Amino acid sequence: MKHTDETARTVKTTCAYCGVGCGIVATPQADGSVAIAGDPDHPANFGRLCSKGSALGETLGLEERVLLPVVEGRQAGWDEALDRVARTFTRTIEAHGPDSVAFYLSGQLLTEDYYVANKLMKGFIGSGNIDTNSRLCMASSVAGHKRAFGADTVPGTYADLENADLLVLTGSNLAWCHPVIFQRIAAAKAVRPHMRIVVIDPRRTATCELADIHLALAPDSDVALFCGLLHALSESGAIDDAYVARHTEGFSAALRVARTIKVRDVAARTGLADADIRSFYDLFAWTEKTVTVYSQGVNQSASGTDKVNAIINCHLATGRIGKPGTGPFSVTGQPNAMGGREVGGMANMLAAHMAIENPAHRETVATFWNAPNLAERPGLKAVELFEAVRAGTIKALWIGGTNPVVSMPDADRVAAALRACPFVVVSDVLRHTDTTAFAHVLLPAAAWGEKNGTVTNSERRISRQRPFLPLPGEARPDWAIFADVARRMGFSGFGYKSAAEVFDEHARLSARGNEGARDFDIGGLAGLDEAGYDGLEPVQWPVREGAGTPGTDDKRFFADGRFYHADGRARFVAVEPPQDGTCAPFILNTGRVRDHWHTMTRTGLSARLSAHIAEPFAELHPEDARRLAISAADLVEVSSPHGTAVVRALVTDRQRPGSVFVPMHWTKRYAPSARIGAVAHPISDPHSGQPALKSTGATVRRFEAAWYGFAILKTRPDLERIGAGLAYVAAARSGDGWRLELAGTAALKDARALALELCAQPSAETVAYRDARTGAERFAAFFEGQLLGAVYLSPEPVALQRNWVVAQLALERFGPQERVQLLAGRGRADRPDPGAIVCSCFSVGINQITALVASGQAASVEAVGAALNAGTNCGSCRSEISTIIGRAAIKVPA
Repeated sequence: MKHTDETARTVKTTCAYCGVGCGIVATPQADGSVAIAGDPDHPANFGRLCSKGSALGETLGLEERVLLPVVEGRQAGWDEALDRVARTFTRTIEAHGPDSVAFYLSGQLLTEDYYVANKLMKGFIGSGNIDTNSRLCMASSVAGHKRAFGADTVPGTYADLENADLLVLTGSNLAWCHPVIFQRIAAAKAVRPHMRIVVIDPRRTATCELADIHLALAPDSDVALFCGLLHALSESGAIDDAYVARHTEGFSAALRVARTIKVRDVAARTGLADADIRSFYDLFAWTEKTVTVYSQGVNQSASGTDKVNAIINCHLATGRIGKPGTGPFSVTGQPNAMGGREVGGMANMLAAHMAIENPAHRETVATFWNAPNLAERPGLKAVELFEAVRAGTIKALWIGGTNPVVSMPDADRVAAALRACPFVVVSDVLRHTDTTAFAHVLLPAAAWGEKNGTVTNSERRISRQRPFLPLPGEARPDWAIFADVARRMGFSGFGYKSAAEVFDEHARLSARGNEGARDFDIGGLAGLDEAGYDGLEPVQWPVREGAGTPGTDDKRFFADGRFYHADGRARFVAVEPPQDGTCAPFILNTGRVRDHWHTMTRTGLSARLSAHIAEPFAELHPEDARRLAISAADLVEVSSPHGTAVVRALVTDRQRPGSVFVPMHWTKRYAPSARIGAVAHPISDPHSGQPALKSTGATVRRFEAAWYGFAILKTRPDLERIGAGLAYVAAARSGDGWRLELAGTAALKDARALALELCAQPSAETVAYRDARTGAERFAAFFEGQLLGAVYLSPEPVALQRNWVVAQLALERFGPQERVQLLAGRGRADRPDPGAIVCSCFSVGINQITALVASGQAASVEAVGAALNAGTNCGSCRSEISTIIGRAAIKVPA
């Protein structure tokens, strides 16, 4: 099923994924598809797109959408659904007070959506209980910025990353998580080879391919590393004494703590060699144009805020802030994490970067909104919020645009909380997620491609997200849903007719009583009519009223040395390295892979994006794998006191011994056993409330399976039905159907019956093969000559040419020879298996690249691109290609 009434016009909009904020050109086609390209005029990406952005057109189908409101499991009309929401929230507040209700929202909402929801909760319901999944993403950056600068200000721009002579990437796998920024940096380094790049990360990620130095430090030892750096800067005479004296406070206290941390102490805490530490310290000390980029590896920690301030301390001490090519730079993980911060979308904020604990700010907001009951104190942060739901303190919860049953730590406890909650509202795009299963009322929201509003990227650049598809079914924009509920609850001030009206109010509030006192000010964008709003070009804030025509030139904060504390000075924060953490056998680290996004509600719809990594995995160092008798294709069980996940083993020396990395993306819909959020502990940073998702104490053991399986199917498997009898199942879209990895702990009594159940056609014709020696069995099922699926079962992990097998789903007819080859699981010699997909854009596999290098036809990434196109589109796979070339070259005789 596709959208209808598409037009042929081309629309400029903004990408739906990470905080880079890439511009996109979308052109609906006559056949209902949408052509996606990078916007060459957008200053975030200049036409570049990553693999996820390039594949957005493949995620727009309606087959899994919720298109009508659902009340208690049945379809209903909007009036019934919204009346139920408004009535239940009103009665709950009347009976138990405003803090008995809460909203939990998403950095994938637009700024206008966020603004209306925040106004409703904080201004009219009167509670601070509105938080967002940005709490899991950037809360420690927010807290660190406010401590240091007096405001949540990201001071720099993307141009600073390109102009720096030293780029320090810490806790940030840019190559996979922010690929377009990474490609901009790679291009800059190619032009300016003297640029040095230091990557600080426990794992050797794809980003390390560009690094001059990789510091594989122990998990959560960043504070020690940067405290030691501050000490080293002082010892080497690199402190900018004049800058410190004129523009900062607290330096002596911060340095006093740092001086207790010598290089040998840093080495002991980080596990790094003294020489490597000194090399990094010397580079930082004597490179004036230095930028430090950080992301989730810094933020998602029980000491995340201190990590942020330890980094900022080093930049303040050297005066490397507010100038081109310098500064600390936080890159956001979601498309509108920054916009949510601008409107006060988290529990401890007011709108327009005002402080909820500041009486003057509360008065400004309350007067502007004519709000009768403005919240006077922060609400519950994400982990606390769901604990309050579980405890029964919060009795009505509205979840918008996010999937906390997968993404939150201690996720099974979150599921239990929702199960026990008297009233759960979910506004979302998809009918079936791990979270919508708990909704008493499910509201169909507009999706990317249908939404109209703005987002703000990591460099504070506001871009328009414009609709290029009609709203399907009865879906509505999130801001309109919140506004309608507010009106039904009897609140005035929610009579918006368009997103432009919401944005205008947001812009006017940002300027109210500001006059330069607050960093966030877009008063110069107030007063836009519908045409002006529709035509708004990407622009960085601040855009102050009367400052002239908004431009797109880079804007940088703190060039004048003035900050947002009352005295205009920045603050050093004296931070101490945390005590050694868990003594568990392993430290569990969670994060992203290249081609998937959050809980796969969007990327899981694209076969191309599933081709690179089709199932969940646990990345283990070879020493740990040998010690635990784990082989590369085995399944492993990763456990903590909170839960257990079963995933595939990936044995690689990219990982540190004693650490295990498991990606966050897989859900009940795609791999029921692999919800790693259920394993993650709920420990949070005491300042920011951000969960420490990078450092759960865990155990790892080989999962003892009685049999393994691989299957290809024409139709989506019902994992709810078949998964109950399986210990492990992972499903992925692939070409013209689906691919499955399977395993069970009990011996199979009837392999043919399992194959027919997977194919969902008990009357299908089957062809079969059984190897009496190994016990392997293989089945292919046909109905009226059409292939329904093939199933391969074995006592050991199934070895076959997976990509070749998957490609057989595209064939229309199978003769005897084709059936034999299908059961064999491999093609003819003249059709070699491409191997695991490396380049998603052009479906190029590792075997193709390896063969090209081994033949002597290519010895560089550029040569591979010229021959196979791999790496020539989005560039996300270039670092992986470089690694393959290096390994293949070693095998080629001199």
